[in-house]
Amino acid sequence: MTDKLKTLAKENWGFLLIILLMFASRSSLADWYHVPSGSMLPTIEVGDRIFVNKLAYRLEVPFTDVPIMQTGSPERGDIVVFNSIAANERLVKRVIGMPGDQISMTNNQLIINGHVIQYQNEQESHFYSEDLLGLQHQVQFVPVPSPKHSFDTIVVPADHYFVMGDNRNNSRDSRYYGFVSAAELQGKAIGVIASFDSKNYYLPKENRNFIKLI
Repeated sequence: MTDKLKTLAKENWGFLLIILLMFASRSSLADWYHVPSGSMLPTIEVGDRIFVNKLAYRLEVPFTDVPIMQTGSPERGDIVVFNSIAANERLVKRVIGMPGDQISMTNNQLIINGHVIQYQNEQESHFYSEDLLGLQHQVQFVPVPSPKHSFDTIVVPADHYFVMGDNRNNSRDSRYYGFVSAAELQGKAIGVIASFDSKNYYLPKENRNFIKLI
């Protein structure tokens, strides 16, 4: 059996090398991620496949979380993918608070370092344009029974980030799980590659291909 495996590997080493490099690239360079929930609506829809730049913040040893070198740091407004220790799952959220920031929220209105974040109501009643200290993006506030729409001032610790979903009343984020450490970050979401509709035989959605997120 061992000899057969050796012969098989020898005859197909080129193909096996390509497979190894492909998985190593997904592990350390770039990856795609299926979004199963609506916590980032309206920016990211359920069923979206998002492209993740895993080199945005650091380079890791393939197939591990061991860092080799730092390549960058998250900026406010980045959409990040991270392995949440507190939630025990992989999540995708938007960076709201940077290390050292003072953040509070009153009735879904953010206050960052004393700046009251402005919101512009759009045509659809639950959709707003949020001015995140210079970054404009959409959020939505769908009514729910017990929204976590207010909290007192908190200070983001060093090497940590405060993240939230754009679907503010329907997102389990730093309001529930606490700050995200730099070590938990897996990469930066760049765009939507494609999207498939589970309610329509998983057919591709129209106008959801190659959409830039940031």
